[in-house]
Amino acid sequence: MANPPETIAVEQNQEGKDFIKWVDFNVCYTALSDCLKYDVGTYGTEKHTSWLDLLACLASKNGGTFSSYKSSDLKKITDELEKGTPLTDITGKLKAFPYYREAYEGVLGGFVGEFEIEKDDGNGGKVVERKYGLKAFSPIAKGYSYSDFDDFGSSRSYGFKRKHLGHDMMGSVGTPVIAVESGYVECVGWNQYGGWRIGIRSFDKKRYYYYAHLRKDHPYNDMYEGKIVTAGEVIGYLGMTGYSTKENVNNINTPHLHWGMQLIFDESQKDALAEIWIDIYAITKLLDQNKSAVYRPEGEKEFYRKYQMYEPNIEVFAD
Repeated sequence: MANPPETIAVEQNQEGKDFIKWVDFNVCYTALSDCLKYDVGTYGTEKHTSWLDLLACLASKNGGTFSSYKSSDLKKITDELEKGTPLTDITGKLKAFPYYREAYEGVLGGFVGEFEIEKDDGNGGKVVERKYGLKAFSPIAKGYSYSDFDDFGSSRSYGFKRKHLGHDMMGSVGTPVIAVESGYVECVGWNQYGGWRIGIRSFDKKRYYYYAHLRKDHPYNDMYEGKIVTAGEVIGYLGMTGYSTKENVNNINTPHLHWGMQLIFDESQKDALAEIWIDIYAITKLLDQNKSAVYRPEGEKEFYRKYQMYEPNIEVFAD
């Protein structure tokens, strides 16, 4: 594994393999958007560069602090690439680059790539379009509003005093909740803190998505452990359940979706005292660029995605 900055600790698992122990994800929205745009814009050319490489370059130069980021910071890097300078010549001088590259792969590894998705054909039907770009979705369906602020780390007191390790999106009860990334359901059901909740693990097992406080009485439909879900799929409905030892109780003051992302570089970190939960406020803003349209068939109570998406090799995981 990479040599990390001095402020970041690493551990070894039982096999003696190093793994990242901690990540402070401070990348701002503008940097995410700028790097994504360059990645997508250069795809299919000799100068194609992954946004993960660009973000890791920036972090290696600014120490992982993006509070003063300007688009010109990225342009200095891309100008070198446009001149024909190999990426390895740029990153080879950056001691912390391997660490940030691995860390950001852990955060964003399933967000960008090739995929196929349906679109209207203009004649009342649909056609499938092959694309490259952002394939992760906002957790709130298209056409539904929400409000939020950067609440990561704020105080919570129910049960015991602790820091808030997710992101709250205030909205209306019944708003369709969307799978951010494809993966498989790892947990589903009631928890006294999260109420009705769903936990989805990415296929590379590096990200665990937590969706909580889902709707009373009907939080989701046909969800079970081991189920394969596709990014953009309706997985449940926004609510206000939780903060109760009794099941199926609304004890949250304001209807909202709590969603969080846990990073897992070694399986020993999954349920541990030092779990890695990151601030996803900037990611939430980025995902507003890609919202899943939904519909409800007449006479039914369930919502479904309007346009199906197909990812390469997802059948392998489904098997």
